[in-house]
This record gives sequence, C-alpha cells and structure tokens, in this order.
Amino acid sequence: MAMKHNLKVESVLLPQGMQVDSRARQFSVRADEPKELGGTDTGPNPVELLLCALGACQCLTARFVARMKRMDLQEYRVELEGELDMEGFLKADGSIRPGLQAIRVRTYVKSAHPPEEVKALLAEVEKRCPVGDSILHGVPIEMSHEIVSP
Repeated sequence: MAMKHNLKVESVLLPQGMQVDSRARQFSVRADEPKELGGTDTGPNPVELLLCALGACQCLTARFVARMKRMDLQEYRVELEGELDMEGFLKADGSIRPGLQAIRVRTYVKSAHPPEEVKALLAEVEKRCPVGDSILHGVPIEMSHEIVSP
C-alpha cells in the first residue's frame, strides 16, 4: 500500500536584491546571495540550502533508524561540502553543468554501540534518506508557467 505524502513550498522573489522567501507549512526560510553575486548576504544561497537539506535529512533519518533499532546516538553530526563551477551558472552555454559537480559528506557518530552496529546504521541512513535519494537518483521535474501582464 502506497503511503504518498505531498509536500508544498512557495518561493517568492522579494523586491530587494537577490532575496527569496520560501514558505513550507508555517515556516519561512530566507535565501540570498553573497554581496559579490549581487545579494545582501541575509541568508544562505539556494545551493547551500540544498546541502543543509541533505545534512538535516541525514541527521533526522539517523535518529529515526536509531530509535527503530533501539540504538543510543550520543552525537551525530554531518559536514557537507559541495563543489560548484560558477561558470556553468554564469555562462549558461551548456559546456559546464550549472549544478553541483560533487558533494562530499563526512559523518561523525558517538555511540556506545559496537562499530559494526554503527556502520550498519550509517548504511541504512544512506539508503533511506529521502533528500540523498532525490539527489543521487534525480527526480523528474514538471514545469508549468503562468505569465501575467500588468
């Protein structure tokens, strides 16, 4: 039996600089670009938010799986690094991808459980993390547009 869950987010470009407010349920997140890219540096840029989403998803998936396995996680931290070639975005000629070229993830775990149990937990986190799966395997995107004249 499928247990589908639809998630909805709305993002709005604000009048000033490069700021965007995104809303998910009752929560709001501000995205911006650093000053050197025309922004006002009031929030992480969208690619940093993608890395944040992956790190947060890894952490929450670890908590979920650890609870199922009755494992105690004393500490769980994920450090992420994304490699982005800005020419792909700035030139947009198709010769260089505008997206991330690579993502490096380093996980730090402190647990009283034996290392083999912690390794099994980490493998399950990698397998079950929805954001990681979406990035790794891609997701079809259906675009539609509505153009309104003033």
